[in-house]
Amino acid sequence: MSIPATMRALRQTSRNGPQDLRLITDAPVPSPGPGEVLIRVTAAGVNFVDISQSRGTFAGGPQPPYVAGIEGAGEVIAVGEGVTDPGPGAHVIGAGVNGGAFAEYLVLPAAAAVPVPPGWADEQALGLVVNWPTALAALKPLGGLTAGQTVLIHAAAGGTGQAAVKMAKHYGATVIATASPGKHEVVRGLGADHVIDSRGTGIAAEVLRLTDGAGVDLVLESVGGATLDASLSATKRVTGRVVVYGVAGGETAITNWDLVYKHQIQVIGLNLGILIQAAPRIFGEVMGELFGLLAAGVLGPGQPTVYELADGPKALAELEARATVGKLALRA
Repeated sequence: MSIPATMRALRQTSRNGPQDLRLITDAPVPSPGPGEVLIRVTAAGVNFVDISQSRGTFAGGPQPPYVAGIEGAGEVIAVGEGVTDPGPGAHVIGAGVNGGAFAEYLVLPAAAAVPVPPGWADEQALGLVVNWPTALAALKPLGGLTAGQTVLIHAAAGGTGQAAVKMAKHYGATVIATASPGKHEVVRGLGADHVIDSRGTGIAAEVLRLTDGAGVDLVLESVGGATLDASLSATKRVTGRVVVYGVAGGETAITNWDLVYKHQIQVIGLNLGILIQAAPRIFGEVMGELFGLLAAGVLGPGQPTVYELADGPKALAELEARATVGKLALRA
């Protein structure tokens, strides 16, 4: 396959959000260096990280202008020095916080290029290296979920939330989920035992009612803002855990006074990129468990909502407004 010199891509031109993504046709096609592969992107995943980067709130993120997108899947068409696997023709998915996936071609470290499961279309594997391992890491190695416990999962209709609901039920947990009213049936269909209005003001009170005043054993907290305070109030004292892995609803403060006198709970921060770097053994265990869940049929091919590359700004804006269900993808 001949590789062109330029390609179509979505370039983030400012820190003013996804409305300043611009479709360009003359972005240079990257070349794979040692230990890297070049893929022809067939589908790119849309994530809250992309929104955070577009607004300049993602710590260590790329500086505009840059080609956006952290998650891409496609066919390997060239490899750098020292790469024997994956080889040309393999279909893989990978992610990187430096962007580049919202384009026709993307360079990935060969070691981080995960095979698309046999029989799956590339777009069906979106989530395999971002959403699903985030959900699993939050539930198990960090969250310590065991059978019989109760877990509160926020944004349960999103890509990470849906995976978390399925996994938590598989592990024998009672699932209390939050979502906007129009998404409740979707979340119930995933197996959630109870679904609460995510936009209401009584989340903590409802969780405490459902748990006879005890609170939940674990919270998967991806929203932040006022929702984080509700999460802290809804968590079981002393033994309860809150795993925080998102700031979609904005920042909020927790003081040492809060933790001593108001919320005597365990608060755990999760950043998947840092987990990979700082605790590769744990991440390896997560991915091993994840592929076991795939083999067992707990997780299956994703069914993302697909947008054309030119509609990337629209897709990100709809995700930011929480007007979407499940995983979103851009077709390169």
